[in-house]
Amino acid sequence: MRQSMKWAWLFLGIALAVGPADRAVAAEPMPPHQSFTLESAKLKETRRINVYTPPGYDAAGGTRYPVLYMPDGGEQEDFPHITTTVDTAIRAGELRPLIVVGIENTERRRDLTGPTEVAEDRKVAPRVGGSAAFRDFLREELMPRVRRQYRVTKETAIIGESLAGLFIVETFFLEPKLFDTSIALSPSLWWNGGELVRKAGERLKARPGLRNTLYLSSANEEEIASAAERLAEVLRTSAPAGLKWQYEPRPDLRHDNIYRTVSPQVLRKGFPPETPHRAP
Repeated sequence: MRQSMKWAWLFLGIALAVGPADRAVAAEPMPPHQSFTLESAKLKETRRINVYTPPGYDAAGGTRYPVLYMPDGGEQEDFPHITTTVDTAIRAGELRPLIVVGIENTERRRDLTGPTEVAEDRKVAPRVGGSAAFRDFLREELMPRVRRQYRVTKETAIIGESLAGLFIVETFFLEPKLFDTSIALSPSLWWNGGELVRKAGERLKARPGLRNTLYLSSANEEEIASAAERLAEVLRTSAPAGLKWQYEPRPDLRHDNIYRTVSPQVLRKGFPPETPHRAP
């Protein structure tokens, strides 16, 4: 793919996932939820967090729930369609109840990208390469707050697309214990010259006991799809026996519609309703 095409996809992803301060967006219907702000020492700013709790949460007493975290989680970002999907599926008995925690963006391209040695990458924003600090924020500030404030289990998952998908794949390789399930849709694996793909084999071999779940998908976008296919090939040859993974190419989809199209089925598959226990 020509270099110009890569930037076209990148800026399309940016346009679809910037915060409310960057663009005016009509309010999208979403289920009832709560919001709070969190003063972050790691990011040196205040972050707005949106939290969906499943039907019957308040009346469920001591019941605890797994948590799905999502970057691009503002009310004018991807939080409405993900929580609508989750709420609809739970009420239909197609998804086990879970909590969704959406993190609204401030500097998206700073938070979701790792360091890069590619000069062209650094042109996408005044500041990039802040993924380590964003991961610190999740691990040391946001997740403890969620554990204190909500009835959660130890099970965690994360979902995201484009640069958020890049962050998810990076986190899977660098800190796999942070999330049990990682769902990366059209991840921008070309970042830093494809460094995550190049080092995938050695990183997988260094963690023979890995028992996570990883889902990858790509749309009709040559550079991302080819990188995702290369990563899938590494997984075929080097994935630890305990790692559950799937790569699903979707050339019928585009970068701007893969999230809404694929996430409903992926979430239903990843969090199926629990089968009632039957006595022998």
